[in-house]
Amino acid sequence: MLAKTPPMGWNSWNTFAQNINEEMIMQTADAMVETGLAALGYEYVVIDDCWSLRDRGEDGRLVADPEKFPHGMKYLADYVHSKGLKFGMYSCAGTRTCAEYPASFEKEMIDAQTFADWGVDFLKYDFCNKPVHANGPLCYYRMSMALKASGREILFSACNWGADNVERWIRSAGSHMYRSTGDIHDNFQSIKDIALSQIDKLGYSTPGCFNDMDMLVCGMYNKGNVARGGCDDTEYKTHFALWCMCASALMIGCDVRNMTPETAALLKNPELIALNQDPEARAPFAFVRTDDGQLALFRHLANNEYALGIFNLSDRDRNIFCNFYDVGLSNNMGLCFEMKDMFTGEVVRTNTDYYRCPLKAHDCALYRAKLVKA
Repeated sequence: MLAKTPPMGWNSWNTFAQNINEEMIMQTADAMVETGLAALGYEYVVIDDCWSLRDRGEDGRLVADPEKFPHGMKYLADYVHSKGLKFGMYSCAGTRTCAEYPASFEKEMIDAQTFADWGVDFLKYDFCNKPVHANGPLCYYRMSMALKASGREILFSACNWGADNVERWIRSAGSHMYRSTGDIHDNFQSIKDIALSQIDKLGYSTPGCFNDMDMLVCGMYNKGNVARGGCDDTEYKTHFALWCMCASALMIGCDVRNMTPETAALLKNPELIALNQDPEARAPFAFVRTDDGQLALFRHLANNEYALGIFNLSDRDRNIFCNFYDVGLSNNMGLCFEMKDMFTGEVVRTNTDYYRCPLKAHDCALYRAKLVKA
């Protein structure tokens, strides 16, 4: 079964957009291994839009741009596989991709077979330029069946931006992960808007089909294709914590060849990765959520443990009050939480009925908790 836990990897779009080539992808695969990211579960190296020629070949197949990829996609896939990684590519449910390259509308079978022949392990399937009268869900049903008919196991990443109430039907379409948001940008407002838009939809995410809150912008620092102001390290910390807490797919978007020590430490934090990859894959729920940006999420984990995430999404420092009655813990039960800070390792013991958490603006706290006698 693919995607027993949220898929993890790297995607070219956020940093490079159309400026992709064979050498850069090979260097990225090297860096995924050399930095230790691959050993922690970041296994997919995915090329996004702008990889093909503007027209199909005479045989009707997609053709890799020979200037960008002089040895072809099979050669590149073999190189990625030689590193112990998996190779991903991009197409679109419309007549043209978002950058107006050939897409797979009514070409699903030949394109799926082409990807399989090249050794592709992951397909991101976008939603631009779909004919108005074409049925959106049916486009994803068709490509899913075409991938299965190709004879190769390919993870199907549906990227329809939340159209057609995607979370309600996409698992039945055979998808393994699905975008239910618009595109992310490298600024804190974008991170906040995406996270808050998903809180009431997280319950649809499940093993075999995970919500994808879009690619990570951690470590981009206002560089690359989605640079819209950038974030500081505290804001990237909150971004990564939210995606891990919400069991989103984790697709790195920065240039992993040139990460800062802070970015590398964040993306490699074993406690946060273990949270994201928890084998029970249960969704969190919000038990504090205010109009001024206070948010607390609670999540049941394997081995009778829990996760508590407290987020100050507002623009000023706050003390966020968490009432444990709202997660099921009554004051008369004689129990409290013993909590380990996932960033510092510090262990704290709560009151039986509440926890007050002081946080700077845009900061967060994330704990792994267990119940103990008060």
